[in-house]
Amino acid sequence: MNQWQVGNVKITRIVEMEITGGTLFILPDATRDACLPIEWLGPHFMDTAGNLIMSIHALIVDTGDRRIIVDTCVGNDKERSIPNWSHLQTSFLKDLEDAGYPRESFDTVLCTHLHVDHVGWNTMLVDGAWIPTFPNARYLVAEKEWRYWDTVADEQEYGSVLADSVRPVIDAGLVDFIDWEYKLCDEIWLEPTPGHTPGHVSVRISSDNNEALITGDCIHHPCQMTRTDWCSSADYDQAQGQRTREGLLAKYADQDILIIGTHFATPTAGHIKKLPTGGYWLDVG
Repeated sequence: MNQWQVGNVKITRIVEMEITGGTLFILPDATRDACLPIEWLGPHFMDTAGNLIMSIHALIVDTGDRRIIVDTCVGNDKERSIPNWSHLQTSFLKDLEDAGYPRESFDTVLCTHLHVDHVGWNTMLVDGAWIPTFPNARYLVAEKEWRYWDTVADEQEYGSVLADSVRPVIDAGLVDFIDWEYKLCDEIWLEPTPGHTPGHVSVRISSDNNEALITGDCIHHPCQMTRTDWCSSADYDQAQGQRTREGLLAKYADQDILIIGTHFATPTAGHIKKLPTGGYWLDVG
């Protein structure tokens, strides 16, 4: 568990899994030989052999008045096409509770997008049925994002993910489809970061002159800061994703804004810095 204080807002990371290697399916350009020269990635984001380290985690954003969980990982009991994600039995809910955040205490669930590893704990299996994990929360999804997946899910063999992790909370009347520049409260609002998916958003936090950004998947791994041309195989539009990534990096480089990566391994957060040779790196010092 990592924790950061951004003004009066507390952000807590709850890890479902952290994995070394096996990332070529999502970042095919990031081979060991290609990554090893990017020395700043070690030891946090790459091991000595050049294997990338990635995390799947949720981020709790606690303003004191609001309890928001951003992205809900893969989830237990669900059959998935990736073997290591299928029929998980993790301690995620207990870890939430141990951190002081029982599932009933959340008022908001925010999905940066609707990919499988960001919606899993939207629901849980009880007596053979998928029910909302966070029964007292409103689930927020960008309307642009939902319109896309609702149209193409069956064509892309993605219907099972919507069926067990999204449609049950819609059917329960808990989902609000929102504008992708929606303001949740004075301290928190969304920033459109399309490309990975059509309605992908990042999350901006500002409190007491302190700033942070939760990336979502517009940057899957810190290696994409130096190699902005390395695109995810899961990107809906790789060219747009690269433009979004490069625009974000240029906007926030050398600024006093904490960047919290949705898949960045421990320590997960840092500040974007320009490299003298071009590109960027993440300073976690």
